[in-house]
Amino acid sequence: MQRLETRLDGLVLLAPQVHGDERGFFIETFRADVARDHGVPTEFVQDNHSRSRQGTLRGIHFQTHPGQGKLVRVARGRVFDVVVDLRRGSPTFGQWEGVELDDVSGAMLYIPVGFGHGFLVLSEVADFVYKCTNYYDPATEAGIKFNDPDVGIEWPSAVELLYSERDASAPTLAEVADSLPFTV
Repeated sequence: MQRLETRLDGLVLLAPQVHGDERGFFIETFRADVARDHGVPTEFVQDNHSRSRQGTLRGIHFQTHPGQGKLVRVARGRVFDVVVDLRRGSPTFGQWEGVELDDVSGAMLYIPVGFGHGFLVLSEVADFVYKCTNYYDPATEAGIKFNDPDVGIEWPSAVELLYSERDASAPTLAEVADSLPFTV
């Protein structure tokens, strides 16, 4: 597995080796010793799987205390995956990074505690799977607007966006910045 460069410090983008032929492929999607060597925690407590149709935008979500690190990948389809730095005092606070994840490359992204996360489905359907370092707790669920002009995420415009009322009415980063529990 190869670690690829990211712009935001703390993110870990991994490109696994894909073994394929005319019958299909095999990808090793998690191996504790390799993850540890690349700075990814190995103590995950929850796995999640979502299926979404083209144009579905989910995010920008995060968990407050104690936070939730995520190792994300796409098992079927293709998404534009976005991460926003929410760590007060970080030189990249409020900045975002986007990467395409798909079922061909098998690339995975580790998102540590202190980052918001979202994705947009680019393919007809996408199965998005991820491991979490802490259990989901609805009491600590939070988010910021996916279209916050101050963050300025450049979502691909090739598809019509489908999003929840919760995501549409999320606060801006400026509205929650002082209350964020994450610091560098």
